[in-house]
Amino acid sequence: MASISLSFSSSIVPSPLSHDKCKKTHNPRSQDQIFRVTRNSISAPATKTASDSVPKKKHWKQGEFPGISERSFRGSTGRIPIKNLKKKLDKKNDAKAWVNTVTEALSERIDKKQWLQALEVFDMLKEQSFYQPREGTYMKLIVLLGKSGQPHRAHELFNTMIEEGCDPTPELYTALLTAYCRSNLLDEAFSILNEMKNLPLCQPDVFTYSTLIKACVDAFKFELVELLYQEMAGRSITPNTVTQNIVLSGYGKAGKFDQMEKVLSSMLQSTTCKPDVWTMNTIISVFANMGQIDMMEKWYEKFRNFGIEPETRTFNILIGAYGKKRMYDKMSSVMEYMRKLQFPWTTSTYNNVIEAFSDVGDAKNMEYTFDQMRSEGMKADTKTFCCLINGFANAGLFHKVISSVRLAEKLEIPENTAFYNAILSACAKAEDLMEMERVFKRMKDNQCQPDDTTYLIMVEAYRKEGMNDKIYYLEQEKETWITDDKKVSQPEDDIFS
Repeated sequence: MASISLSFSSSIVPSPLSHDKCKKTHNPRSQDQIFRVTRNSISAPATKTASDSVPKKKHWKQGEFPGISERSFRGSTGRIPIKNLKKKLDKKNDAKAWVNTVTEALSERIDKKQWLQALEVFDMLKEQSFYQPREGTYMKLIVLLGKSGQPHRAHELFNTMIEEGCDPTPELYTALLTAYCRSNLLDEAFSILNEMKNLPLCQPDVFTYSTLIKACVDAFKFELVELLYQEMAGRSITPNTVTQNIVLSGYGKAGKFDQMEKVLSSMLQSTTCKPDVWTMNTIISVFANMGQIDMMEKWYEKFRNFGIEPETRTFNILIGAYGKKRMYDKMSSVMEYMRKLQFPWTTSTYNNVIEAFSDVGDAKNMEYTFDQMRSEGMKADTKTFCCLINGFANAGLFHKVISSVRLAEKLEIPENTAFYNAILSACAKAEDLMEMERVFKRMKDNQCQPDDTTYLIMVEAYRKEGMNDKIYYLEQEKETWITDDKKVSQPEDDIFS
């Protein structure tokens, strides 16, 4: 049994107020240089008088006012002595510096998607005498919590904002609704929509409906999509291109290609909702994710004939699709074509290539791609490290899994459920169940919600070793997590009932 001890107590989780920076060397390559996979695939002073040359005797100290005695201040407006004024200025500057320090720390945590540390800094900020509640700050935190799978904490923050005297806006309500949608909590999302409809100054708009439609589409609840379209029509809210693209994607993922083409035809005939490059990306990504390369290429050409030009994301979709099918020549050709058209390679571009090598355990080319990514000054993200961890695990290089986790900590990469799942999977492949359990505990301690994939990885690892008692306790724990999640949302259900 291979050991894959990650020393989580000291390595993977950075200190909440850590400010380590990782310097990168920017060494851009020439445009003609081919990616390795192609080989592997102001007045003069007044004249002085005699009297001027005689030095005057000073009767005051430096910084005091000549000819003014202490009695002169009686009955007149006083001036603050310089030394006292300096103390006040120093105190003011110190306070200002503290404000900047805390607000900058909060902004940094939000930018790094460190939601738990962001809430800790925000609590620190609210304890200060200079604190004033701002809607913009709450908006950023609610969005962050939504993206981090913490919709109930987002709702608690929303309620705190209202208690502090901030007026809710349609945008803030939409952000809260989005938080629930991201976690597939449709009942709670519809409750937020109903509350908005009862508030004259917070009526839902096309963005609100589009967000909710996307959640319904992702859950394949197309009957709810039709009801939302009818409600929009009743409120004279016209679906925009974004809305239609969302529905297109849903029909495609569900294999309802007739309905998908019907929506696209209506967009082509519309004067206000024409298809755009996002429409193109939506449709080709549907076939790319299904591994239907021929259909992907066919629709790519169709959109080019519609006069729609591709963008960086379009090429990234193609690269990802070719990589998953191990069509390295076509993958390399698209990357060279991007260089030729001066489209920059992005983090997603590199992630797609790294993922292609990761899936087959090609650690050598995966590492080469990651090294080139860093040498060109490209910032790695959570997906980058998920791919690296998976790739090294697939190649059986578990010591490199450990080094990847430590590098992610050094670069302050946001840790989400997918990140922990990758590590859990690596531990399972190394048959190191003890370390797997330590990672799972650290995941929960960091308030990172396990998902179905988390439990599937662990159950399979236990089943392989015949640990049925562990499977039983894990299934019981999963039920407890679900029950606790419902209890957190219960007060909100009471509000909306």
